[in-house]
Amino acid sequence: MKDNQTFYSRLPTSRLPLHKLLGEEQLFQSLPADWHVIVVDVEDSTLAVEQGSHHDVNFIATGSIIAVSNKVKEYYELANIPYFFGGDGATFLVPAFLLETLLDTLDNYRRHVKRQFGLVLRVGGLAVAEVYQQGVQLKIAKLKLNNYLVIPVILGNGLKYTETLIKARFATKEDHNKEILPVNLEGMNCRWNEIAPPSKEEKILCLLVSCSDEERQAQVYHEVVIAIDRIFGKLDGRQPISAKRLKLSLRIANFRREMYGKLGRYDFFYLLKNWLGTLGGRFYFRLFEEGKGYLKKIRQLSSTLMLDGNINSVIAGTDDQIAALIKVLDKLEKAGDLIYGAHVTYSSIMSCYVLDYKDNHVHFVDGTEGGYTTAAKMFKAKLAQTSS
Repeated sequence: MKDNQTFYSRLPTSRLPLHKLLGEEQLFQSLPADWHVIVVDVEDSTLAVEQGSHHDVNFIATGSIIAVSNKVKEYYELANIPYFFGGDGATFLVPAFLLETLLDTLDNYRRHVKRQFGLVLRVGGLAVAEVYQQGVQLKIAKLKLNNYLVIPVILGNGLKYTETLIKARFATKEDHNKEILPVNLEGMNCRWNEIAPPSKEEKILCLLVSCSDEERQAQVYHEVVIAIDRIFGKLDGRQPISAKRLKLSLRIANFRREMYGKLGRYDFFYLLKNWLGTLGGRFYFRLFEEGKGYLKKIRQLSSTLMLDGNINSVIAGTDDQIAALIKVLDKLEKAGDLIYGAHVTYSSIMSCYVLDYKDNHVHFVDGTEGGYTTAAKMFKAKLAQTSS
């Protein structure tokens, strides 16, 4: 149906606090059955992280979002589809008329990633109708977190089901002779150093919480969000990114990664131009009002909280705060309400999609030492124990 093409754009935006939204399930709508889920995932990402390729994995995940977003702009005037960043991949919800175009874009990106980084990117899609045929729910709401950032919020196991199925079905393709077209990563920017927490007493917590009981999911996540708010403070208060801690990196390795990711080849003038531009940026962001304004907005336009059927969050907090939350999660896990994975580290990393320095930018945050991927490793180990 043509009306379904703009379903997400027309979805009402809630301004309730997240814990209250989760208590109002009538505000969630089922995703149209003629929409599709696309999953992108770096295969063996845990091993890649352990071998020191965390920044590559993170870059590739961010690049998939940017490649899709830039392609959507060519075909879809509103350029507004929901997506979720996962540290080692991404998930997209797309109307049917965009499906083949975006799968082609991501398949080309997959081959580009293999050639430039030596990593395998799994790509697949599934019709929402097939999710519903399995009796699995996929409900969505749209939430305004602050003055600038609106996020999709998912209830139900639809995305988890789809991700598991697509990963199981994926088979590596041997297509060495197929032409790789230029990848449009306009706006890709990964030039920040690792970012220390706002306070020296704090650490960075990467958290993954999953409740598989769809009937109780909203209630369980309501409890978890209430606990996080109570222990760490509201979202802005536990934000791991602060303007005073942001410092542009001049490491050539970062520019080389971006160069090969964007261009697929060596270009000395690209390195020189962007290195000099970043050097100048150190002064621009500190001395000019527009630059200072950009740094302040980064905090509000940073993606540190996602609900895609799980809770995924990157939080700054003290050892005592982290221990208090773990105690709550352990109690809920022991009661069989949820399974969680957590990773505590010393700083965060951030990759960016910047189309201008005013309001048109978004920032994807993960923790160092594997971040979400390491938290997922703990989660998967627990899940295997419950299944055995």
